Amino acid sequence: MLRSLSAFFKPISGTREHRVEVLLSSLAFFASLIANYYGSVYAALRVSNPVTDIVLSNTRPYDVDIAFVYGALLLIIFSAVLLITHPKKIPFALYTLSIFWFTRAIFISLTHLAPFPTHTPINFTSDFGIFLSKMFFGDSLFFSGHTGTPFLMALLFWETKSLRYIFLGWSVFFGVVVLLGHIHYTIDVLSAFFITYGVYDIAKWLFPTEYELFKSAKTLDE
Repeated sequence: MLRSLSAFFKPISGTREHRVEVLLSSLAFFASLIANYYGSVYAALRVSNPVTDIVLSNTRPYDVDIAFVYGALLLIIFSAVLLITHPKKIPFALYTLSIFWFTRAIFISLTHLAPFPTHTPINFTSDFGIFLSKMFFGDSLFFSGHTGTPFLMALLFWETKSLRYIFLGWSVFFGVVVLLGHIHYTIDVLSAFFITYGVYDIAKWLFPTEYELFKSAKTLDE
């Protein structure tokens, strides 16, 4: 076990080419987060009216603050540790996440629905600053990043059964949470699975070399 762990931390990423890929993919990822932030700001400025929803219109809202906010932070930390301990997987994972967030930035810029009238306000997001609050906990709706992100991680780590089920469970959990809190419309949640799968396929087509490198790095239980 220790030998396996040391192999993952070994500077296999020490080649110049890999360092460049990590740098470029990191820049792309941060650029996508910035794009998503400004997309959220723009959508909030152009917000129109809410619409009816067959699920939300027939259920009462619940207080989901803790699950919504701290569940997302836990997902971020878990995913970051997973990638740091598997450095060969970093470039493709970050490129794929970049496509995901750029796609979402475009979609929320095009769709300006108001939140559902009975949605639960998230009361303590200001503790994380304006950028993080808008980025991860704002009122940008289509599509649900909370649902799509763990599903994307499940697709990335599909061959590792334990991680696959952890991330799938996380995705379903967030889908239920945002619906219980009336934070997202039902279509935001359901569409996230289809859009995310499309993002994953596009990433494999755009970054085949990085994808092969990703697949070559095994996790501990593969």
